[in-house]
Order: sequence, then C-alpha cells, then structure tokens
Amino acid sequence: PQTPILQFEQVSKRFGATVAVDGVSVDIAPGEFFALLGPSGCGKTTLLRMLAGFETPDQGTITLDGHDIAQVMPHQRPINMMFQNYALFPHLTVEGNIAFGLKRAGMPKDEIAERVAEMVALVRLEGMEKRRPDQLSGGQRQRVALARSLARRPRMLLLDEPLAALDKKLRESTQAELLDVQRRLGMTFIIVTHDQEEAMTVADRIGVMDKGKLVQVAPPRQLYEAPNSRWIAGFVGDSNRWPGRALSLADGKVRVAIDGGGEAIAFAGDARIAAGGPVELFVRPEVISIGAGSENTLQGTVESLLFNGASSRILVRMANGHLVEVGQAVMDGSVKVAPGETVGIGWS
Repeated sequence: PQTPILQFEQVSKRFGATVAVDGVSVDIAPGEFFALLGPSGCGKTTLLRMLAGFETPDQGTITLDGHDIAQVMPHQRPINMMFQNYALFPHLTVEGNIAFGLKRAGMPKDEIAERVAEMVALVRLEGMEKRRPDQLSGGQRQRVALARSLARRPRMLLLDEPLAALDKKLRESTQAELLDVQRRLGMTFIIVTHDQEEAMTVADRIGVMDKGKLVQVAPPRQLYEAPNSRWIAGFVGDSNRWPGRALSLADGKVRVAIDGGGEAIAFAGDARIAAGGPVELFVRPEVISIGAGSENTLQGTVESLLFNGASSRILVRMANGHLVEVGQAVMDGSVKVAPGETVGIGWS
C-alpha cells in the first residue's frame, strides 16, 4: 500500500468545556480527494484548521510527509487553504490576486508571470486577467481563489465549504471543475462540506464526523450501501426506516416483523442482531417499486405524488400506518397511479 501523505493520530481539541475534535485518527493517501462530511458543529472545520496551523491540537499528532507539523508555522506549511468567502483582494486584478503569494515568497518576476499564466489556463480564466473581483461572477471569483491557492504548488489543498455561496446549477459545474483540476494536478485535496451530494460527487473517500468523532471512513458507494450505524444510514441519502423485530437469521439475511404489521427480508450486513431482538430496517426509496413480485411486498394506499424531475417520488401509506417513499419506476413514466389508489409495493 501507498505511504500516506498525511496522518492524524488520536487528535483531540477542546474549547473550554466543549470537545470539538475527539480522538480522530485517519490516513490520507497522496493524490486523494478526501471529504470531511458532517452536520454543523461536528468538528470538521476545527480538524481542517489544525491541519492548516490555525489551531493547535490538545492531544495527538498530525504528520505530513513523515514529519510532525505541530511546531511548523501556518505560512511555512506546504499546505494552502481556500476559505468559504474566497477572501480575494478587491483592489487587485485577477492576475494580482493569483500573484500575491508568489510575490510575498520573493519569486522572480518572469517566473511569477509564467506561473500566473499557467494558473489562469488551469482554471480557464483566459481573457479575464485584468478584471477586478467585482467585475466577476460568483463562479469566476471561486476559480480565482482556487488559482491563488494553487499558485505556490502546495503539497495539499484544503477547501472549507468552498461552494456554499454558489447556486445549485453553478455548484454542480464547479464541482466537476474542481475534480478536473485535482485529477490534472494529481494533488491531495481535502474538502469540508455538510452537503452529502457534494461529498459523494467529488471524493474518493469520505470521512463522516459526528460530535467530534470520525464515525465512518469509506468510499462514497460503500458509505451509501453499507453504512456502519443507523446514524449514518439516516444522515447519508434518503431512507425509509421502520422499527421492528428480528424473527430469524439465515445466510446473512434477517426476517423482520415490522411494527404495526407486515414482514420483510433484509441483509443483516455487519449489524449484530439477535433473533427476537429489536431492529430498524432501512430501505432506500429508489429500490422500491410499485407492483408486487419481489421477495418483499406490502400493501398500501397512494397518498401523494411528488414530481421533482429525475428524483420524483410516490408516497404510499401502508396498512401498518408507516409512510413509504417510493422512488423507482417513476422515471420511465410506466407507473400510472393516483392518490387514493390501493397498490402493492415491492423490493428485493
């Protein structure tokens, strides 16, 4: 396996009585796009700020390229951080903003001009070099901030909620650009976000944080399909969740009696389940379709249709009282149902 470029070992940080980061350990590989995902106040930005040198850990070590960086001043770390508000200098042009750090580092003029041109091309801002930030769109300002962060060729780029200020459409195109830049440079990027779709889109691996702890680190697909706790199952993606009781276990599958009536068969995953014990069943809306014929079928009444383009949903009220979100077969228009209609729903 590759030698990690970065290692957090048992890192903790307190602010007064509040434990912001609680014993976090994780290795990050060279060239990896790693996302820290979690709700507000979970400690992800504090972790990033310790890496950048703006906060000091109370316990544990942060090792970059094999060196403990605890005593290294922020401006001497081969790391750059791109902030949420971009922090561009309003009186400087695009060129001036990108060149700022290079001038401070005492780079020769001709090399600065060359590097700035390279960065302008990297973020596709050719022709905009002489504009000031107030003459740019939000997405363009975002790209200037990215170019400025990359100009000194850091070993690693830290991004703190970098796309929060952009509208949905622009955010999606900028995510694609970020990913493209990261792939072309082969540089390690660490992004902090509370937006799970963003994390799923850009990251090779996601570390989910809750209350200062890193609760699961996995590639996006694994996180979505094999969450390691009910908290993560509820936090990542949409789920129908039904309380019930485990009736029997066989071949890694568990038969569940759903509270209020009805039965279903599900994979137990890594869950430690005892026959007769309480369980919670999670089923993603997109795997459920209208019509019987699967291993699991339940009856219900259509309550409403939520049209939202590709992710349209049908809400079905089950005989047991639970409300179920059905996401499949809405896409192709083959399902013609109306509120009040009795239907079967099924999933494998």
